[in-house]
Amino acid sequence: MAAVKSQIFTVFVDDNFHYMDEDERSVAGEFRSYEDAVNACKEIVERSLQHALSQKPPMTADQLYSHYTDFGNDPFVSPMPPDEQRFSAWSYAKDRCQALCASRPEEQ
Repeated sequence: MAAVKSQIFTVFVDDNFHYMDEDERSVAGEFRSYEDAVNACKEIVERSLQHALSQKPPMTADQLYSHYTDFGNDPFVSPMPPDEQRFSAWSYAKDRCQALCASRPEEQ
């Protein structure tokens, strides 16, 4: 990821349970690089997934992803640098669900 100089990137966090309700939005922090902001977003998603796994184990990857999209934290970065691919918390979560659940036995 290319660094953009002298710009502050803010990580906002929406709550998937309160989809589209900006009153439920919070600020997770401000960062000097887009890369640092994306890393913070990834940590937020990871904590959401780990929390879900600790509350309702065992889950398949599909079950974990469904739980995340219903109840997890959905971070995003603003502003978006023109030369960067937009970070998607849902895409990242989908990949992480596969990785986290790959070694777990599936429930029948």
